[in-house]
Amino acid sequence: MRELSWNKLNIYRTFAVELFLQMKNKVKKAPVATKRPKVMEIHGDKRVDNYYWMRLTEEQKNAEQPDAHTREVFDYLNAEKEYYEAVTAHTDQLKKKLFEEMKGRIKEDDASVPLKDNGYYYITRYEKGQQYPVHTRKKGSLEAPEEILFDVNEMAKGHEYFSLTGVDVSEDNKWVAFGVDNVSRRQYVLQFKNLETGELSPEKIENTTGSATWANDNKTIFYTKKDPVTLRADRIFRHELGTDPATDVEVYYEADETFSTFVYKTKSKAFIVIGSSSTLTTEYRVLPAENPLGDFSIVQERIRGLEYSISHFEDYFYIFTNKDGAVNFKVMRTPIHKTTADNWEDVIAHRSDVLLENFSIFKEYLVLEERSEGLNKIRVIRWDKTADYYIPFNEETYSTGVFSNPEFDTDILRYGYNSMTTPASVIDFNMKDHSVKILKEQAVLGGKFRKENYVSQRIWINARDGKKVAVSMVYHKDTVLNENTPFLLYAYGSYGHTISDSFSTTRLSLLDRGVVFAIAHIRGSQYLGRTWYEDGKLLNKMNTFTDFIDCSKALIDLGYTSNKHLYAMGGSAGGLLMGVVVNMNPELYNGVIAAVPFVDVMTTMLDETIPLTTFEYDEWGNPNDKVYYDYMRAYSPYDNISEKEYPNMLVITGLHDSQVQYYEPAKWVAKLRAHNKSTNVLVFDINMEAGHGGASGRFDALKETAKEYAFLLDLEGIKA
Repeated sequence: MRELSWNKLNIYRTFAVELFLQMKNKVKKAPVATKRPKVMEIHGDKRVDNYYWMRLTEEQKNAEQPDAHTREVFDYLNAEKEYYEAVTAHTDQLKKKLFEEMKGRIKEDDASVPLKDNGYYYITRYEKGQQYPVHTRKKGSLEAPEEILFDVNEMAKGHEYFSLTGVDVSEDNKWVAFGVDNVSRRQYVLQFKNLETGELSPEKIENTTGSATWANDNKTIFYTKKDPVTLRADRIFRHELGTDPATDVEVYYEADETFSTFVYKTKSKAFIVIGSSSTLTTEYRVLPAENPLGDFSIVQERIRGLEYSISHFEDYFYIFTNKDGAVNFKVMRTPIHKTTADNWEDVIAHRSDVLLENFSIFKEYLVLEERSEGLNKIRVIRWDKTADYYIPFNEETYSTGVFSNPEFDTDILRYGYNSMTTPASVIDFNMKDHSVKILKEQAVLGGKFRKENYVSQRIWINARDGKKVAVSMVYHKDTVLNENTPFLLYAYGSYGHTISDSFSTTRLSLLDRGVVFAIAHIRGSQYLGRTWYEDGKLLNKMNTFTDFIDCSKALIDLGYTSNKHLYAMGGSAGGLLMGVVVNMNPELYNGVIAAVPFVDVMTTMLDETIPLTTFEYDEWGNPNDKVYYDYMRAYSPYDNISEKEYPNMLVITGLHDSQVQYYEPAKWVAKLRAHNKSTNVLVFDINMEAGHGGASGRFDALKETAKEYAFLLDLEGIKA
């Protein structure tokens, strides 16, 4: 009898456990957001926003005793988080496996290539199992004792999010300035550390960009403060080390709300430079670094449409500019005492088929970073005209870029190189004898990676207006391209930012499972020069969206995949892209991942109190002007949601995002739910501790990537 009783009890226990697990794993119903119509009218047009109430101020978000409205918003956001976790619970093991896989490829006890600057070698290293870097230096040689500037792991203790930025050492090597953000709002507290004693100077300067610039007296610091509401960097202050920041002197105020300001020191160490920039226009002021109490003098007053930046070499300022219609930019120079534009003379002329992206000055050399036919190139020119050549690169598609190279009197140029199949390398190139020294190659641990197992290629697709759009792709050599191939198409397409054809260790987790990864180099970037950007912004913005759609259709028509296996992904302005394409052609995609998506274009661009709004009028247009209003109104993702079948979607954001406020994707998801006619998955994952860039720790960031990959792989039925 006892044995029978125990058997029965075990059966009951087993049943109870199974029932509990069934109830626990039962997918909850999707949250249904309350509708509270808010009518907004301008230019005779009425828009109704049923979810405007989700918006909270920073004060409300951070209140120790939240009011009823704040609690309601947080309840909704938490309900969305719980729904995401419930719907994706069956992928938890896959997420864990992906995370461990990606982590296993990382050399955890890694270190940067030493960078020599002002008598010291600076090294950033990671320790096994630690999330954050350790910043160090060695005096004179690499055999010297290590000095720890910052152990960010210790600094980050007790914080869910932590970011260290703006590390800048004084010219006498005794002090270091740095900025700290533990909210993820990009409002940094500026501090100063004595490198001889390890002690912090008592002053803390809040609400800064996090960076500071030392004058040559080693006690005067220039820094940038932000508007506390809009977060626009609008004021430059002068601070004396050890004094009360309340007594700091404001040396420049940028009154134009479409501009932001910043400060730095030239590589020559001779000048402190204040810059002001908008999307289309720049302006600079200079002050001898030996005279920090002096007055800044203007280089060239702003002229709308004139972009320029300055570097110093001997008796001249060298100027990177679009002056005189140089849409792809050129290099000019002017005497340091005659700086207005009528004194500028060409050094490197404008070329219609070559985009000049940057330049670096050395004692004997001028180094140009160019882009031609979509590919990066590095050109080296001797000042004495005895040499002018390009560093050779052989792959079909790749990415390269010059490092900061703080040393001035040297023949060595340091640059980085990688491709979609080649891990990143740091290379020292001797500009005199052309010898190459590979200082470091990115380690890919785990024992499975072989470069020859992967294929990369670039194809050109005809857009609907006849323009050719490049698509770069990478996949495992065993992957067969056909209508059943899972294919992830990524793009950004704004601000002239070009997505590099670069290597990713995390991406291998997709490639090894038969997924093709591709980048669409759509208009709005500068992949094919400055005109490629101009043709994808303001009243040409629709080209960005139709380029992506045309690439998607072409990939299907070419037989590389089908709409049952094609996925789209983009973040921030790329999230706007995702929002538009699912409104225009939702049938093309089985799934879409939209990270921190800028989707409520109309409301945001009409609200000057929202961070970055006024600064971006030249990118998107000012909707207070009816022409731009009508154009934006035609594509704004939130405003163009309609009754249709939307694809499977994962939407990601952070509560403290300062670039795209959390309530944009929150409202978007709520409205999509109310209009979506499909039974596809729609989930919203909000990180309540992070901002625009996601988690701050290197391993936590991998967990977020694992979530994205698991979402896609699960839709493909790939469980392991």
